[in-house]
Amino acid sequence: MNRPSTSTVRRVAVAAMSVAAATSLAMPAVAQAAPKAPAPKVDQRTLDSMSAFAPAIIGAVTTKGPDGKINPQLISQAKALAATPGLPPRAKDIWQDVVDFLGEPGRAALIRQHKAAERKPGDPEIPKGPGAPKIQEFLYPTIGIGCMPNASLTSGNSLGRALMTAGPQQAPAPGPKKGQAGYVYTSLGTGPAINSSARKLWVTWLNIDTGRSGQVQLKRNPKINATDGPGTFTGIAPTGKGRIVSTIYGDVTTKTKGKVISCGIVPTIGIGIV
Repeated sequence: MNRPSTSTVRRVAVAAMSVAAATSLAMPAVAQAAPKAPAPKVDQRTLDSMSAFAPAIIGAVTTKGPDGKINPQLISQAKALAATPGLPPRAKDIWQDVVDFLGEPGRAALIRQHKAAERKPGDPEIPKGPGAPKIQEFLYPTIGIGCMPNASLTSGNSLGRALMTAGPQQAPAPGPKKGQAGYVYTSLGTGPAINSSARKLWVTWLNIDTGRSGQVQLKRNPKINATDGPGTFTGIAPTGKGRIVSTIYGDVTTKTKGKVISCGIVPTIGIGIV
């Protein structure tokens, strides 16, 4: 299994802290939602604050704690970043979710969700009702730097959305099985995804309940937005059951307005239960 190198972690940290972007990012309404609600926004300070945590997650995958599980420094860094003076309210709310997820409230939620999803004899393979697998969106939308050509033939930024699904279910195709997580990253406004051997998009994940961890490349999915876009990249990871903290980082490549464009994204973080 590929592991991120020290230089990779450093590159992610630099990208997270030095990105130049608009003051705020609009989060688009869900396609099926009706009527449309006002689009919430993510302040640039929120993006910077959260993406600064991505290198810690990547490092935790390669540096386990003394018990072979989650490195306690990960929790310490989350709490330290959450206590940064002057954070906007949205950032404070997200950080509280992260700290709770890593602590006992998250463990209690894991137990409740797994009990709700327990199958009884004769139940279908995919649970229904409250225990059904759900889409678990990443904590905040992010941006791809220079992912879209604009009228002046220079490149603009693309809003990026990411989510995780817990198996067993069918999305993203071919679908994660029991004990697996499916990941989807979409570069909104771009053309269809292209696989690049030189510039790759990664998800690094850590099961904080078992200490299991890994890295998976997200690739073009021939069954999702493959013809017209937007650029959509997916992957399935053998996370096992538990609380999963993930970060998506690296580069996306799309064919947008007739041009093949590769661009880097600001790392985004997700928390979810498998």
